[in-house]
Amino acid sequence: MSTSLQAIGTLAPATREDLKRLFTGLEAAVLFACALLDIWRWQHSHPHLWIAFLPVFAASHLLHRDTIADLGLGRVELGASARLALPIMLAFYIPMVIFGLASGRLHLLWPGRAAALYFFGYGSWCVVQQYLTQSYFHNRLMRAIRNRHVSSALVALMFGAAHIPNPVLMVVTTLAGFIFSEVFARHRNIWPLALAQTVGGFLVAALTPAWLIHNMRVGPGYFFWGIR
Repeated sequence: MSTSLQAIGTLAPATREDLKRLFTGLEAAVLFACALLDIWRWQHSHPHLWIAFLPVFAASHLLHRDTIADLGLGRVELGASARLALPIMLAFYIPMVIFGLASGRLHLLWPGRAAALYFFGYGSWCVVQQYLTQSYFHNRLMRAIRNRHVSSALVALMFGAAHIPNPVLMVVTTLAGFIFSEVFARHRNIWPLALAQTVGGFLVAALTPAWLIHNMRVGPGYFFWGIR
């Protein structure tokens, strides 16, 4: 990758920019294909292979000179992101909570230690997902594609595809993925997005019948729910 970028540097500015966009898009496509392969095959045949991708992501950030602000991992744009994302999410979540309480699927209880630990664990996983979808893939696609709405739509489709074949999560993550991406394109900060995903994930899991959501499993694990 570094050799290719060095060769690009000798070309005319317009051609060089177009090739940079092309290589950036190809990089994102290859790593997304690897992510799907890990979901569908490698996590079962080579469960620790994901560790090998950590230096790949790190090298990509160094190569593209990403900063903490670019990745949305700091405090920059935190307030702006929250002010835009959280009201939108509340517009979805409040009706879900009302329905859950009215149907008896949700109950007002003081959260215990186990619930707090579970929330923290799932929230941490949501941070990882938002890092992958926004900090990495959306950052790359915004560099490869000039139209921010198109890049947001592609990220949403990728996020939904990562949840195949779970029908509930495919729909929810595609919709949420587009909203999150539109917010991130305006205000680069993933923390409000991760919080919104955490709360939304809990609500979806609580309100959806177990026979349909299969404990939020995706990939081959969806088919083995109830068996192992």
